[in-house]
Amino acid sequence: MSGQPSTLARAPRSGPAPGALLRHPLFRPLAALAVLLIIDLVAVPGFFRLTVKEGHLYGSLIDIVNRAAPLMLAALGMTVVIATRGIDISVGAVVALSGTVAAMLIGGGPEAQTPMLWAMAAAMGAALLCGLWNGILVASLGLQPIVATLILMVAGRGLAQLLTDGQIVTVYYEPYFVLGGGYLFGLPFALTVVAVVFALIAFMMKRTALGLFIQAVGINPVAARLAGLKTGALILFVYVFCAACAGLAGLMISSNIKSADANNAGLLLELDAILAVTLGGTSLAGGKFSLVGSVIGALIIQTLTYTIYSLGVPPEVNMVVKSVVVFLVCLSQSAEFKQLFARRPA
Repeated sequence: MSGQPSTLARAPRSGPAPGALLRHPLFRPLAALAVLLIIDLVAVPGFFRLTVKEGHLYGSLIDIVNRAAPLMLAALGMTVVIATRGIDISVGAVVALSGTVAAMLIGGGPEAQTPMLWAMAAAMGAALLCGLWNGILVASLGLQPIVATLILMVAGRGLAQLLTDGQIVTVYYEPYFVLGGGYLFGLPFALTVVAVVFALIAFMMKRTALGLFIQAVGINPVAARLAGLKTGALILFVYVFCAACAGLAGLMISSNIKSADANNAGLLLELDAILAVTLGGTSLAGGKFSLVGSVIGALIIQTLTYTIYSLGVPPEVNMVVKSVVVFLVCLSQSAEFKQLFARRPA
């Protein structure tokens, strides 16, 4: 009996391997979000309480998700850009420009000077032109992404300030407020917009070859071009899509605050979007990306901001905490840092 192999030893394992859950790409962002929610549960009375008024859901959770909607849009656009080894730091300027164009065309009266849909289309058109500009500079002229988008980061906000003469443009046309402050089926309408955009880009990435092509460009753009991929067209697309998401976020923000502030709208939003993308597991080296992770990263940032304000911590600390998070994320993606803690063979 001792010479026969054990049947139990030969039996294949069933279920996930030990530690598989810990190695899942979404484990760390979900764990970070869970920690913040637990802190809010303990420190903020009634944090998870939801109430229904006039058929609409209200509560701290709803407020966090609603305020995170513009950042989710910006993070989705930034995800596909970073997946191609790019970066777009002009997101905040595009937000300010699109909101300014829409607010100026609608006007400051109870009646819209320009039909609302036409005003929103013009704002989105301006955002698409911004994305086209970035894409041409990167894909056709070969500029570094951070340099190309830095140009628009300065010029875009400056153009928005010129259009408004540095003043805040107030909007009183109530139908415009639905985009950022309305409700649909009891939930904020902004969440519906985010869900539609997410479903669209997720379908394109999972059900078509677009996701594979973007990964190929991010992993090795030279090899992708030699394999016959139109890398220039793909890079142009991701920057246009990122600008479209930023333009939609600008409309959402201006609708929510009922005005267009070219000086402060979308300020530093690009940094939050980059942080949300990296928190969600997307590699800054390109190739690997996660749309779901980027949405979770946006929720982490907004929940962190809510937690800091709720605990009575000065708002300035928020920037310090974000900088620490960025530092830790960069360390976690550093190969040299990982080698320091790698287990050496006996």
